[in-house]
Amino acid sequence: GAVLAVGVWTLVEKSDYISLLNSSFYSASAYILISAGVIVIVTGIIGCCATLKEMRSLLVMYLVLLLCVFLLEIIAGVLAYINYQGCFPFCYQLDEELRQNLKETMQQKYQQPGKESITQAVDKLQQEFKCCGSHNYSDWTDSLWIQEAKNSRLVPDSCCKTPSELCGSRNHPSNIYRVEGGCITKLEDFIQSQLYILGAVGVGIAFLQLVGMMFTCCLYQNLKEDPY
Repeated sequence: GAVLAVGVWTLVEKSDYISLLNSSFYSASAYILISAGVIVIVTGIIGCCATLKEMRSLLVMYLVLLLCVFLLEIIAGVLAYINYQGCFPFCYQLDEELRQNLKETMQQKYQQPGKESITQAVDKLQQEFKCCGSHNYSDWTDSLWIQEAKNSRLVPDSCCKTPSELCGSRNHPSNIYRVEGGCITKLEDFIQSQLYILGAVGVGIAFLQLVGMMFTCCLYQNLKEDPY
C-alpha cells in the first residue's frame, strides 16, 4: 500500500514538471511504483487466503510472488540510491536531457497556443524554486513569447520575487530571481531528491517484506501437508 501511495503522490503532486521533460523517465518511474503497489496488494490477498485456508500450495505461491516483488524493489531501490549518490547509470542521461530540453521548452513553448500545461509548469517551477530562466534570466530574451509580446516585459512575471501584473518589465536583481545555475540546477536537484525518496521507500518496504517471508516460512513449516 505504501509503494502504491508513493507512486500516486509522485504522479499527482509533481506531475506539473513532467511536461518540461521530453522523456517519460519521471512518469514511468511513478507508474512502475503504482504497478508494484498493485502487485503487492494482490500478493497480500493471496497470503491472507493461504493463511485462513491453511493451504500450503497457496502459501508457496504467496512466498514466490513476495520474493519476486522483494527482489524488484531491492534492485530499484539500490539503483535509485546509487543514482542519487554517484550519478550512475542515469545521472548523465538526466543532466543531458534537462540541459538540452529545458531551455528550448521555455523559449519555444512558453505562453504558446495549446501549451498551457507547459506555461503553468514553468511558472510553478520559477516560483517554487525561486529561479528565472533555464540557465539565467537572459534566456528569456530569445523566447518567442518575449519577441512577440506587445508589452514591456523582459521576463515572465513568475520570475519576480513578488509577482504582479507586468512586474517582469524590470529585471533588476532586487525585483527578479537571479539564482546561479538557473532553474536547470534546481530541477536537477529536485529529480535527484525524488530518486532518493523512491529508493528509500523501495528498500524500506523490501525489508518489511523480508520479515514477512520469514514468518511465511515459519507458518509453512507449522501447517499440515495440504491433502490436495
